Amino acid sequence: MENQVDTRTKIVERLIDEKGHTVKSFAREIDIPYTTLRSILKRGIGNSSVDNVIKICKGLGITTEDLQNMAEGDDDANMTIAAHFDGDWTEEELKQLESFKNYLKSQRG
Repeated sequence: MENQVDTRTKIVERLIDEKGHTVKSFAREIDIPYTTLRSILKRGIGNSSVDNVIKICKGLGITTEDLQNMAEGDDDANMTIAAHFDGDWTEEELKQLESFKNYLKSQRG
């Protein structure tokens, strides 16, 4: 089973990609040197300074708690990510979000 450090790093890499950034352009946007961000992603988010993790999460529109929850498989955290998305949703994406929301509601006890 994959550890949470690797999971968090993969989540960050996926979110950077989903925002339409390369690692280099994202580093520039959040004001972290590219080599530093590249190193963070190679070593794992858990080995980074708190300040850099906060910058990364803020740039992704999430909190550090959201990142941890996603790494632990918390489905509500994924909805938080969707809520922070600042782009335009396609009709298909809106339908998928609605389906996912209904799925989450169905999982409640």
